[in-house]
Amino acid sequence: MRTTQTSLTPLKALDRIQSLDVMRGIVLFGILLMNINGMALAHAYEDPTISGGAKGWDLYTWVTTNMLFEGTMRALFSLLFGAGMFIFLDRLEKKGAGIKAADIYFRRLLWLLLFGLIHAYLLLWYGEILFSYALMGFLVYSFRNMAPKKLIFIALILFSIGTVWKYADYKSDVKMIENLELVEQFKSEGKALTDELEEATEQWEDLQKERSPEAIAEYNSNMQKNYFGVVAFLAPQNFNFHKYYLFRYDVWDILSMMLLGIAFFKLKLLSAVKSYRFYGIMMGVGYGVGLSVNYYEVQMIIENNFSLLSFSKSNITYELGRVAVAMGHIGAIMLLCKLPVLSLLKNALGAVGKMALTNYVMHSVIAMFLFTGAGFGLFGEFQRHELLYIVFTIWIFQLIASPIWLKYHYFGPLEWLWRNLSYQKKHALKKERSEYQSLK
Repeated sequence: MRTTQTSLTPLKALDRIQSLDVMRGIVLFGILLMNINGMALAHAYEDPTISGGAKGWDLYTWVTTNMLFEGTMRALFSLLFGAGMFIFLDRLEKKGAGIKAADIYFRRLLWLLLFGLIHAYLLLWYGEILFSYALMGFLVYSFRNMAPKKLIFIALILFSIGTVWKYADYKSDVKMIENLELVEQFKSEGKALTDELEEATEQWEDLQKERSPEAIAEYNSNMQKNYFGVVAFLAPQNFNFHKYYLFRYDVWDILSMMLLGIAFFKLKLLSAVKSYRFYGIMMGVGYGVGLSVNYYEVQMIIENNFSLLSFSKSNITYELGRVAVAMGHIGAIMLLCKLPVLSLLKNALGAVGKMALTNYVMHSVIAMFLFTGAGFGLFGEFQRHELLYIVFTIWIFQLIASPIWLKYHYFGPLEWLWRNLSYQKKHALKKERSEYQSLK
């Protein structure tokens, strides 16, 4: 059958799966809850003792976000991306697009990769993830037709490889600390340090220098420069981030969850069609395992006064904790979608999810003007718990603005641009007056 170009069009509102949009909206808000620490504070994403505060409400904030959101929001964002790209490609193939489906798919990812570079280097968010998603999306294509069991098995293998690597990192850190103890012994005995001990000393000094008050003050000052000054300051960090994280984390952290996303979609876990009992068990088991692991990690870190080794050791069980809590989140969100309550909130969250790309980039634009010298230059001026007020304000704004925008438009602004570039065809953005008036 010959298919015309006009049949290859983006999903219409009635074709969308509401539970995925609601979940995407919730996850997007959770992503901001974590990202705000990197957007407003120096080196504070993981270790609260470096900047932002580690006592009182700041400590409570760190504990809560690490128990419930750290790693899990990124996991679910990756899972949704994998499911979304599968739906996108599957829909094109079922319409008889043939090789053109692959053409549109890979062009879509190429543009996303470019968006990611712009997001990182020009919108000043060095923790951006679109670039990595695009690269992992290229790999996802080869797995799209696999059975769910095989996809889950491959994801488990990837998680295991990442865990083994983190265990190796922990053993390396233990060795460094042992060498530092030998350094003190050698110095007290007047012995010359070996090359290995010299290297351990330099490595430790570099770590301490990066987290020193002087280094944090210098970092804050650089982030408060004018726009081009911040661009120049962050460019090397962006380069190193993309270069290092690509092979060190992305395959185990992102690709694994994308594969789970495809598997879970094929198993109909993400469409809120399973029973209440199923999602209740999923939530109970996920939270039971994940929160227990995360509590163990957080408690160990606090008891060891946020030491290097405590963070390093907590990474060994990191994948187990974050993936299990993510499963609990899925169960809870699907239950929310099934229950006949909070319809207004769910519709608003769904609208936020439909505009996920626009809203995600909006977070960075707001942060750029709030925290860097391109705007108010407030980088380093807030405590960790104070950033929550900014997060909640952005949540409320997007919950109100997204439904209003979609009442009059088919897509979010960046979603519309991305579709036009992917299909190489201009699609309508604004709805006809008769369309939105009929919704009153």
